[in-house]
Amino acid sequence: MTLEELEARIALRAAASPEQSYTARLIARGTGKAAQKLGEEATEAVIAAVTHDRAELVKESADLLYHLLVVLKAEGVPLSEVMAELDGRTAQSGLAEKAARKDNA
Repeated sequence: MTLEELEARIALRAAASPEQSYTARLIARGTGKAAQKLGEEATEAVIAAVTHDRAELVKESADLLYHLLVVLKAEGVPLSEVMAELDGRTAQSGLAEKAARKDNA
């Protein structure tokens, strides 16, 4: 599955009834709740990483990606916009990009 396919699946499920779809229910509860779940999954992924629990890291990473895309859907931000941002950042090294931000701050 690609992120684009996951985004499409989330869009379909978001259009369903909140009684029948976890995705629809989460979006209906608002961005704050969806973002809270995103934060929980991020924390769980970090814990799995620092404890070197590979299987748990894989599971939590899947949850993290899903909840990130739900938050993007709730906020009307298409994945393509995020990917375009990432693509634009490849024009220079991460170190050069960070240095440029410090000079502009």
